This record gives sequence, structure tokens and C-alpha cells, in this order.
Amino acid sequence: MRLLLVSGSLRDGSTNTAVLRTVQAIAPDAIHATRYDGMASLPHFNPDDDREGEPVHPAVADLRAAIAGADALLICTPEYAGALPGALKNLLEWTVGDAGTYRKPVAWLNVAGPAAPTGAADAHASLAKVLGYVGADVVDAACARIPVTRAAIGPEGVVDDPGIREDLARAVAALAAHVARADDADAA
Repeated sequence: MRLLLVSGSLRDGSTNTAVLRTVQAIAPDAIHATRYDGMASLPHFNPDDDREGEPVHPAVADLRAAIAGADALLICTPEYAGALPGALKNLLEWTVGDAGTYRKPVAWLNVAGPAAPTGAADAHASLAKVLGYVGADVVDAACARIPVTRAAIGPEGVVDDPGIREDLARAVAALAAHVARADDADAA
């Protein structure tokens, strides 16, 4: 399975990005996990720049190619101002024109620390709304709330805590199982 990892944060020291680096590190051999790192390069979404049959900005073309080449997406995002970050919303808006996320298996990880007042629930509620709008196949069994504190991130920029790593592995396994079932159903 080809798994595209998308962090909703542009911050250098992002816990969300560290969690996705951890997913890359622990993914079994059958899962090729790749982090998408072009979110900061995406232009602000404008429907005038996404006309059918016309070329799109190179960063948008790269995003769309990455999504098209993936069997599933795993998103890990913080909450900003009570919703998903604007940069991630912008990324998702660029998937509307080519229907890149339509019927694409997608899961998310909520790794807000235990001190977060709402546990980033509002970010994931708005993410669910957008993913529903674009017709993504949200894999609820793979969506997980796994609190991660900055202290759990080691010097290599990955989560060292074995319990958290096991929780991440379970979420990835649930997403992979869903993709495998869908592939089996398509082959039948």
C-alpha cells in the first residue's frame, strides 16, 4: 500500500509532523509511507486558477500527483482558532477540481496533548466536514485520538514512547486493512 502522510502544520517543530515521521519509521515493509511536504508552496486556492483543461500551478500539480499515486491518505493536524489550519484547508480545496480525494481512503490522527482544552475536536470536526464534501472515504476505524506531548518526541524527531508507537501502528494497520478489503472487492 502507498500511504501519503499529510501534516496540517507548517511549524518546524510540529508534533503532528513528528508523529508522521514516526509513522514512516514504524510502517511495515508492505506499506510505503511518504510525507507530503509541499503544503507551504501551494498558492492560495482560486477557482480561476483551476479551470478544466488548463494547467495548474506546479505545486498544485505535484500535490495532485502525490494524491493520485497514493492508495490512502493519513492526515495529522493541529487545531488553530477552533478549526483546521488554513494551510490544510487550502490544500484540501485544491483537491476539489480534480476530485483527487473522491472515494480515496482517508484517516486522521488527533495528537493534541492532554492539556488541549477540546483535544482539537473542532479541527477534526471541520476536517470531517470538508472530507465529506469532497467525497473522501473516511475510514473511521483508522481515525484515532492519541495524545502526544512534546516530551514524547525524541532527539531524532520521532515519538519514542512504545505505547504511542503501538497506537500509531494500530491506526495504520486499520487503514491498510480497509484498503486491502476495497482492493479485494474491486478484484471480485
